[in-house]
Amino acid sequence: MSAADEVLDVVDRDDRVVGQAPRGEVYARGLIHRCVFVQATDARGRVFVHRRTASKLVFPSHYDMFVGGVVGAGESYARAALREAEEELGVSGLPQPVPLFKFLYEGPGGAWWSYVHEVRCEPAVAPQASEVAWHAYLSREELDRRVGDGQWPWVPDGLEAYRRLREFRGLHQ
Repeated sequence: MSAADEVLDVVDRDDRVVGQAPRGEVYARGLIHRCVFVQATDARGRVFVHRRTASKLVFPSHYDMFVGGVVGAGESYARAALREAEEELGVSGLPQPVPLFKFLYEGPGGAWWSYVHEVRCEPAVAPQASEVAWHAYLSREELDRRVGDGQWPWVPDGLEAYRRLREFRGLHQ
């Protein structure tokens, strides 16, 4: 099954399920769905940053400071956060990512409910080659510099989640 065929819950502006549709249709019709964002840090507190592969349906070859993705039909945000983190980082046995906050992203690419989580990843990562073209752990200072200098194309939903995460933590850009 291709990613475009994966069935997703379609939700309303209050995050209530109103139907289901294949991911390709959800994207093509701009239907609101659910996504998870997981900020993974290593034992030194550095943030996992990666460049998405060129084959991604949304924001190909863009950088992101979160791992994550769409929540499948009938799947909980918590289950999706753990599944996506383990898949994209290429590890197993991660602790359950800690849920932080949820917001409705509306911007380039469409609209989706975005639940931001965090997890500490101590095992060595082996990112999924179909999802991740490049990766590194960056200090929070280096990440802030990379976001601010405009040299890397960042996924817009990740940038919005990052801005909100900084506000959540009491940091301001």
